Amino acid sequence: MRPLLLGVLGCSLVLSVQAFYSASDDVVELTPSNFNKEVIQSDSLWLVEFYAPWCGHCQHLTPDWKKAATALKGIVKVGAVDADQHKSLGGQYGVRGFPTIKIFGANKNKPEDYQGGRTSQAIVDGAMNSLRTLVKERLSGKSGGSGYSKQSSGAGNKDAVVELTDDNFDKMVLEGDEVWMVEFFAPWCGHCKNLEPEWAAAASAVKEQTKGKVRLGAVDATVHQTVSSRYGIRGFPTIKIFRKGEEPEDYQGGRSRGDIIERALDLFSDHAATPELLEILSEDLFKKTCEDSQLCVIGVLPHILDTGAAGRNGYLEVMKKMSEKYKKKMWGWLWTEAGAQMELEASLGIGGFGYPAMAAINTRKMKFALLRGSFSETGIHEFLRELSVGRGSTATFGGGNMPKIHTVEPWDGNDGQLPVEEDYDLSDVDLDDDLDKDEL
Repeated sequence: MRPLLLGVLGCSLVLSVQAFYSASDDVVELTPSNFNKEVIQSDSLWLVEFYAPWCGHCQHLTPDWKKAATALKGIVKVGAVDADQHKSLGGQYGVRGFPTIKIFGANKNKPEDYQGGRTSQAIVDGAMNSLRTLVKERLSGKSGGSGYSKQSSGAGNKDAVVELTDDNFDKMVLEGDEVWMVEFFAPWCGHCKNLEPEWAAAASAVKEQTKGKVRLGAVDATVHQTVSSRYGIRGFPTIKIFRKGEEPEDYQGGRSRGDIIERALDLFSDHAATPELLEILSEDLFKKTCEDSQLCVIGVLPHILDTGAAGRNGYLEVMKKMSEKYKKKMWGWLWTEAGAQMELEASLGIGGFGYPAMAAINTRKMKFALLRGSFSETGIHEFLRELSVGRGSTATFGGGNMPKIHTVEPWDGNDGQLPVEEDYDLSDVDLDDDLDKDEL
């Protein structure tokens, strides 16, 4: 009986962790099989939580998410995706931490990040604000409802899929530096028609998430027969992957937008350049690096007099290796010398932990996390891995505002120099004259 009892208890524990939402809740469980129909093709405003069952923050959010869903019933749709189980769906929308909340409004193919509080009242307020915006856009004629329907009619993501022809194929695909995924199609092909909305949606997401480094194109093989015959196209749709200077590769993955995006991001990771590690020299540099990235990783290194050039280069090398390891994340990477940006250190609470120190900041959410382990490849990897899956402990910037960034001179790459003391000529000074006679 005991093994049976333990088995039952084990199952019940697993279920208690995984069953965030049930059929009796007003939260709609979303999966790759129903997401397109429920959300993308819907004219309703949707709030969607992407969560992982093991995520503590997600577990804390669950009761408020349910309460908000009930309050918004019939007004705004509220859904949830187990992004740990359905990784392709999370990857499609750039989900890298948990919980992530997205607002699917006028253009369903480009949801907005929810930036509000995590209480039921804050969620309801945020939903109603988004709903008011959507209604105003519809009244002004700016929005036509579902982004999916606009895409299907050829307007939504028209520019994201590049139309390739016999004339432009070599210049754009073979001679360009981008990685290309190219669909060869025929207008009469039923499978091609089914793929079209998935390909268009994926093209838009991939262009944005890879900053144009991976592109999706399409060739009408019935018209542009020269390039199609060159690659032996015999069936439709056929998808091939092109890398500069390499033989094309057949795409063997699934045909959903999530599958296509996942493969494209893998291709981007394989060929992406390592992010540049920059010294914080000005406010403009700081803002450009951090505002263009989901996270900005900042190292605060000891003063040059404490480590010398060799010691500093050792710390910088560790950061460079980590930026290479996490290049797929497209994070910003910065460093500064201890004492050079005192307001930044104070807002992050770094000074008390000694140097070197590290923080990962999200300027959009005004949140940051501190490295508590060692400033080593192992310690930093553990720190960033926890943040990647939503487990890291975060705090709000001191004062609630971005700190002042000072303009400083760049490090010259050399060892530090102690300031030279000036020599004073005291030969003309009669020290005895300055003494009080009583002291003699």
